[in-house]
Amino acid sequence: MDFYALLGVPRSASAVDVERAYRRLVRRYHPGVNPGDRVAEKLYAQVQEAYLVLGDEHRRRDYDRGAIPGGADALPVAFEGFDFSAPAEGPLAATFSELFADVFQQAAREATHPTRGQDVAVTLHLPFEDAVRGSQVPLSVSRQERCGTCQGRGFFSRPVSACAVCGGEGARRWARGHMVFSKVCDACGGDGQSVREVCRGCHGAGVMPRTEVVTLSVPPGLESGSRVSVPGRGHAGAQGGPAGDLYVTIEVGDHRHFTRHGADLHLMVPIAIHEAAFGADVTLVGLDGPLTVRVPAGVVSGSRVSLPGCGGVKPGGRDRGDLIVTLQIVLPAQLDERSTELLREFGRLNHEDVRRDLYDVR
Repeated sequence: MDFYALLGVPRSASAVDVERAYRRLVRRYHPGVNPGDRVAEKLYAQVQEAYLVLGDEHRRRDYDRGAIPGGADALPVAFEGFDFSAPAEGPLAATFSELFADVFQQAAREATHPTRGQDVAVTLHLPFEDAVRGSQVPLSVSRQERCGTCQGRGFFSRPVSACAVCGGEGARRWARGHMVFSKVCDACGGDGQSVREVCRGCHGAGVMPRTEVVTLSVPPGLESGSRVSVPGRGHAGAQGGPAGDLYVTIEVGDHRHFTRHGADLHLMVPIAIHEAAFGADVTLVGLDGPLTVRVPAGVVSGSRVSLPGCGGVKPGGRDRGDLIVTLQIVLPAQLDERSTELLREFGRLNHEDVRRDLYDVR
């Protein structure tokens, strides 16, 4: 791992430039900004590691000389014996943490080999009509997209040259006291030659953050809690791996007039006293436009009239539910003298006890 390439700064960068690049990258890849994104989490850890070295004057000097290994994806370390021809302490002395680099190999391989991208989960608040009828809904999604600069590879090919880390030897050696250790150069893989350059756009990850608009096909009949999947529109896979999927959870909004029970729609319709007594044709606004409901004569408040096929679309097909109208008798808000007298006369002529059966126990 080239710490300079990871931070996107040249080797001649000042301490201020290194810190500025570090702060920019930790804001981009912070786990709090990218919840559940394993690639961003790994990059965040690598940026922290790079700054721990390059942000310290002495460690940076040792790193430039090759005394500090290039990151957590170091290759296995071999013990070569003892060397008593040199002083026990020297500028190339390393720490014992390098002996345990193998512990981190699996995590390193997952971050540098093609892997499937993470799924993206979002919630969509859908208007009532769109959920009942179905619709095409534009949805803004933030995801990790394949880097367009390197086409997701994370690097560029370049003419063969001697590896700058190991000087073309293919291995690195250092001492801990009189003990001498070596390992295959992690920059060139032991070839001693460098044929690739890390992409500065994505810092070798092969992915870049992007916000795009996805057109979501919402099938008719969805209810709150339903999930719609869009294959391949999740986070792009690392190192050219396949993308994850997009999962959208639907939350359906309320309607001013209609309530919903499956594919059936329910509507409360007020009617006047004379309409209930003599019957009437009442015009109302249905889901697809105006509808006429026949109110039978002598109807009582709370009666229901069903209009088959005027409800919502049933899930998975074209059949429709019913529109169920509940009739509610409403008295006039104000009665003039003539209306009051007519109602009193109506009461005298129709003096039947309408509550006679209310407490009848049989």
